[in-house]
Amino acid sequence: MRAVTCRFCRSDAGDLVLDLGMQPACEYFPPLDDPVTDPVFPLRLWLCAACGLAQLADDAEIPDEPEGLEPAALARQRADAVATAHAAGLLPVGATVAEGATPHGGSWQAELESLGLRFVADDTVADVVVDGTFGMMHATDQAAALDRLVDRLAPDGVLLFQFHSLAAILREEQWNAVRLGHYAYYSLPALLGMLEVRGLGVTSAWSFPLYGGTVMIAARRGAVADTSVARIVDDELASGVLDARALQKLQEGVDTSTAALRQLAEDASGAGQRVYAYSAASRAVALLYLADLHDDLLLGVADAAPAKHGCRMPGTTVPIISPSDLIAAGPDVVLMFVTDLLPEVRRALPEIEACGGRWMDAGSGAVATATT
Repeated sequence: MRAVTCRFCRSDAGDLVLDLGMQPACEYFPPLDDPVTDPVFPLRLWLCAACGLAQLADDAEIPDEPEGLEPAALARQRADAVATAHAAGLLPVGATVAEGATPHGGSWQAELESLGLRFVADDTVADVVVDGTFGMMHATDQAAALDRLVDRLAPDGVLLFQFHSLAAILREEQWNAVRLGHYAYYSLPALLGMLEVRGLGVTSAWSFPLYGGTVMIAARRGAVADTSVARIVDDELASGVLDARALQKLQEGVDTSTAALRQLAEDASGAGQRVYAYSAASRAVALLYLADLHDDLLLGVADAAPAKHGCRMPGTTVPIISPSDLIAAGPDVVLMFVTDLLPEVRRALPEIEACGGRWMDAGSGAVATATT
């Protein structure tokens, strides 16, 4: 374990707020027949007392992940974000654009070019710089990653930055949103300070429902904030994003939710029901691993990404299967690991409910019944 210092401001003052122990790499899915024991790494969340950035306390050598498919929910979020920025007059025709890293795909390029903006080479400054697909959170060095974005920004340019809010993680007890390879967990109060150090101010902020609360900000040099910024800051502060004691309450939900998931699987299996799950997402890994679910209780996890088929969930023997294999299995219960995907998955796989299967929230155990 590394000596903990802030990935942005380099302070060593802070608090551990969540400890998930040793975890397998959450974005590498080993072949199903791979007998090698999966390596594990410490997974701890630390809150910097100086700048307020929540971050992983430790580094990990994460293998390359297989290529996934972008969920429709994430594509809709990108479209909403682009439409919002366009309506705010931040995407003028002819403006130049640069985009930060997009480790999970989902580039904004097509949407922005359709509006008449022009993407520029990697070494060129731009009128608009976008980190819209949660790219910067993958950087071990947050200061250097922010510098790379700011250095590409024209003197009067605008930075569009989108993040899954730490406030949403706290409010909805999304402890499994903390995962290996995702090094930073932003709040608007912390981002305001980070950007101020780099000479930028946030002009506007918008909230979206993705993942329980996603925020997009627009930042400029010499910016004056509008009322949207104060509103979101106040909301996030009230949620406790800068309060280590508030964040430490995430720990309380770990044992409760993993025990509940295991009990749900045991009860269903004991009643002769066939239990499967949907979405081999990185956030499912810690949940399955800590719940100690193997292929005797969970028969398979379906995922739309062909690259994951024939693999297994990290740290378990649970196979990853295709959606067509899920339909053929005729499951009685399908646990949803990412509930944002439920509407699109139910539309794509109506056979599950037509044959008597139930979609259930893996986090709460609630049965999904309403068509959305």
